[in-house]
Amino acid sequence: MRHFDPIEGDSFLDRWRELEWDDVGMQVRSKTAADVERALSAPRRTLSDFMALISPAAEAYLPQMAAEAERLTRQRFGNTVGFYVPLYLSNLCANDCTYCGFSMSNRLKRKTLSLEEIEHECQAIKALGFDSLLLVTGEHETKVGLAYFRQVMPLIRRHFSTVAMEVQPLSQAEYAELKTLGLDAVMVYQETYHAPTYARHHLRGNKQDIEWRLATPDRLGRAGIDKIGLGALIGLSRDWRADSYFVAEHLSWLEHHHWQSRYSLSFPRLRPCTGGLEPEVVMSDRQLAQLICAWRLFSPTLDLSLSTRESATFRNGAVRLGITQMSAESRTQPGGYAEGDKEELEQFAIHDDRRVGEVAAAVRQAGLQPVFKDWEPFLGR
Repeated sequence: MRHFDPIEGDSFLDRWRELEWDDVGMQVRSKTAADVERALSAPRRTLSDFMALISPAAEAYLPQMAAEAERLTRQRFGNTVGFYVPLYLSNLCANDCTYCGFSMSNRLKRKTLSLEEIEHECQAIKALGFDSLLLVTGEHETKVGLAYFRQVMPLIRRHFSTVAMEVQPLSQAEYAELKTLGLDAVMVYQETYHAPTYARHHLRGNKQDIEWRLATPDRLGRAGIDKIGLGALIGLSRDWRADSYFVAEHLSWLEHHHWQSRYSLSFPRLRPCTGGLEPEVVMSDRQLAQLICAWRLFSPTLDLSLSTRESATFRNGAVRLGITQMSAESRTQPGGYAEGDKEELEQFAIHDDRRVGEVAAAVRQAGLQPVFKDWEPFLGR
């Protein structure tokens, strides 16, 4: 297991240990129509209001929530939707996780991209029009760790104005070094905040250490990373509402203690992958729309991201609810852009397989503007 960096003062771990999972779930389910109406009329929503907005009682108020979510999104972000694409560098993984196609126990071909292959991938992605990139790897710190990132970051940075990462949790010093190499953002999804469920699905590897992962956003904040991405994997635990509330607690903590960073949120639903784990609970499209609206009402400045895990139909409808970032034409396997589809290498099956031009056209049809580039390197970092 990994050891924590020295921490000055408190961390979110202290707050996480105070919260009782079952109590949170009961509080959410006990919210009434009156609580929802009070939350809708509040000029600034509290954590208690967020509970009300994700509660079963709020489902009947979805039209009002949607209208307010759209108003707040347009007020803060204008009529824009940022486009990004993931670049999978490696599917090597030293963890055994029940829900992931990259899990070490799955029998699939393993591949880590060389510098030459990365160059080809970058050129293929640029040809699609993207300028914002999310680097993704399995969690293998010896073969796909800091030494590898030191090699690949300068090459990738030359091609893209915005570079984010979704890799294994690193130390504060490692994040600070990657920032000097051009790293803008880090996504570190907790999967679930329920410790027993977390232990049941993480069988081997460093990812078994729930506290090391929970403390990662604090390390990111202390390292000065510009944007920090949070989220829970919906369907991994039996209570998506409780998990969502824990994410809200986490965000509130981070915004108070690391206010210099910006924050983003994703809400992926468990998708088919090698290994075939069935979700503990199936969240309906209407419930996901409710959750998106609840997040926008709770945090008007938060970037909300919707990936190709969701269907084209849902994404077309949800884009006006509060979504500010979308992926398109994603490939979830190393070499997927330059070499074409190789499904035996992929992490999970995507749902929206439209070409990027089709997705952009649908966004324009909704009255919004797709944005592929929103930063010039000469402006400084």
